[in-house]
Amino acid sequence: MYDLPPLNGLRAFEAAARNLSFAKAPEELNVTPAAVSYQIRSLEDQLETRLFRRLNRAVVLTDTGAMIFSGVRDGFAGLKRAVAQIASPLSTDHVVTAAISPHMASKWLAPRLARFIERHPDIDLRIAASNTTVDLTTDKADVAIRWNLGDNSGLIADKLMNEAVTPMCSPELLDGDLPIRTPADVLNHTLIHDDTLVRHWPDVPAWSKWLALAGLPEQEASAGLHFDHADHGLDAAIEGTGVVLGRRAMGSRDLEQGRLVAPFDLDLPFRGGIFSVTTEEKAANPHVRTFRDWLHEEAAGSPMGAAIDC
Repeated sequence: MYDLPPLNGLRAFEAAARNLSFAKAPEELNVTPAAVSYQIRSLEDQLETRLFRRLNRAVVLTDTGAMIFSGVRDGFAGLKRAVAQIASPLSTDHVVTAAISPHMASKWLAPRLARFIERHPDIDLRIAASNTTVDLTTDKADVAIRWNLGDNSGLIADKLMNEAVTPMCSPELLDGDLPIRTPADVLNHTLIHDDTLVRHWPDVPAWSKWLALAGLPEQEASAGLHFDHADHGLDAAIEGTGVVLGRRAMGSRDLEQGRLVAPFDLDLPFRGGIFSVTTEEKAANPHVRTFRDWLHEEAAGSPMGAAIDC
């Protein structure tokens, strides 16, 4: 048992102390001023001390009242949190979990999420960033954002974007001691490779293919820095380490904000593209539908433009 004064008296005291008003407290508690005054007098009698000093047109806390108020306020705050936790974990109606690769999350999705939250504050969005392919029928994810060749059988899939690669570098490197003016100039710098997709699709665009597209003699171009996370390669280029064969959609934010530049209007396209994928059951959830519609809207404004069929 807790040897505490009656809860009604503590509630009346907390409201009056927080507002420093015997007039505002009754309005907040939806009781009469006389009831608040009675509860506080009863509390003072039980504690055998005065909690307020009553002035002509105001009340102030005594030293004892200020000390007690701190504990009462914290106690009610803790009680409020505890009660909220009873319902919160069980209420998942507004939760949408999106599975996405870490590099796509950091470079494409995260910079745009403020717009989604502003427009849809009622949706509790959870981002599950992992390179592991989730099974949407058994895992907790509601939506997956995937790069693939369009092989999404048995799922509801919307193509968000195509993708292409092109050389990207820092502005300082572009105009540095070894300026980059022609495609051949990239060979004067460290070539940065994005190996994220190579282990799954060996024929993805690589430096040798881009150099051939630029009309340069066939040559071995595998030397340089290799990253298995696309965002790491982009970040290395931002720091002036070399020239990355970067993905247009992935590097869009860095290009827009001038951290990277793309010296040549010569893109090497990918097969396939970036898809929003879910199950038929989860697609019927209005919050999942809202998130997927927003993804499509954001993708349409990306450098690769609105999605088209493979």
